[in-house]
Amino acid sequence: MRESDFKNPRRLKGKANLLVRHGLFGVVRSALRRVHPQRASISGRICLVKHRRTWLPGTNGSVSRWLLVKWLRHKIERMPDTQIQPSDVLLHGSVLVLLQYDVCEAIKLDRLQELIAARPMGHPTLKHPAPGYVRYQRSPVVVPLEPLVLESGERLAGEIKYYDYGVVSVVFQLAFADGWNKLIGLASRWVWDVDFAAQATELVRASLQRAAPALVKPYAEWLSEDYLIFHVREISGSPTVTELIQRSGSQIAQVVRGDTGQLAESECNEVLQSRISYYANDLAVIGWNAAFLFDTATGAETAIQLLEYANSQLLEFRHYDDLLTKELDRVYQLLDKGTGLLARWRLAKSATELHTVLLDVSELTEHADNAIKFLSDMFSARLYRLAAAKVGVPDYKDLVTRKVHTAEELYRFMVDQFNQSRAFMMELTVVIILVIELVYMFQGKLF
Repeated sequence: MRESDFKNPRRLKGKANLLVRHGLFGVVRSALRRVHPQRASISGRICLVKHRRTWLPGTNGSVSRWLLVKWLRHKIERMPDTQIQPSDVLLHGSVLVLLQYDVCEAIKLDRLQELIAARPMGHPTLKHPAPGYVRYQRSPVVVPLEPLVLESGERLAGEIKYYDYGVVSVVFQLAFADGWNKLIGLASRWVWDVDFAAQATELVRASLQRAAPALVKPYAEWLSEDYLIFHVREISGSPTVTELIQRSGSQIAQVVRGDTGQLAESECNEVLQSRISYYANDLAVIGWNAAFLFDTATGAETAIQLLEYANSQLLEFRHYDDLLTKELDRVYQLLDKGTGLLARWRLAKSATELHTVLLDVSELTEHADNAIKFLSDMFSARLYRLAAAKVGVPDYKDLVTRKVHTAEELYRFMVDQFNQSRAFMMELTVVIILVIELVYMFQGKLF
């Protein structure tokens, strides 16, 4: 066998068939299995070597088996890798852009359906049979939205969803069928270069004009959140999750990070730690600003809705955080003016306003927290906790909780100050009355 035979896998297969006829294929297969398991199946025929010393065609004598294995290992290590490269893999799926706006305190969904042609969103389809399911307390109302055309010419189909706790969610979708490099480039461009919120705001305002009678206490300024979901339905070769992670883990990490550069192994591991699967052929990798889903359209439905809900929760807690921050700043400015006798009387009104804000925050928080229920579906509950943790819901929730506790302590302090002032005034009034009585008594006059 010549060196060129080992550089051409097709020629190596032909030579292997020749060696089979001479009883040497077992040696070749053994060497291939030791050097490169992927190349060990160059032929389906297996011949066992029964002798330690065999005759090699093209040599003048016999060679020992270990020497032939060593020689084959040296040659095969220099062969080019014939595995499928990630650039050769074809992906079929879609890219979803989630844009969410906190537009009002609440939305009357029944009234909204009367105003515009809308339909309530159904319950998500479960990945597995279970006695319970993921259920909205009040299903959001879905309305078609006119397509969004980007400067690059890409045309995205859209829809808008109205949640009863005052959040409006816009979903744009673009079909995708290409390789990993194209998907990574698209992720990088959409994550860092395209301002979807600015382009979609006018569409949302136009839609809200028709829904204005159903909005409760609309806000002048909106908070917004954006999130990307890369949903891959099919991958050429139909790999399992384990195979997909081994072959394309770095590409998945690049998509989730939105980075075209080769990420370090530690960064890839950090991204892939936030993954979850139920079956051997579905995968969800959750990031703080994007997620990668490998699943069927039906299987990914629940994950997409939970990612949408987690981001709406983040938006709500951001609103509560801003609201409490402004109210606490107002109270601090009031206390900085002093706590004199007259100032304490003014604390009563401020304490009442602060307590009203606390009640509103508690009511709205409970409303948003209870908007969705997980009934006997532990996988969806775990998926939601993972998504909420990655986008930052627990952090903002803890921040709001601490500010609520601070506001409650300030409220109690202000009430105590007012009560002390009132008690002082009552005692002062009693003393004044006694003094007047004593004056009249010494003058010989009584009331």
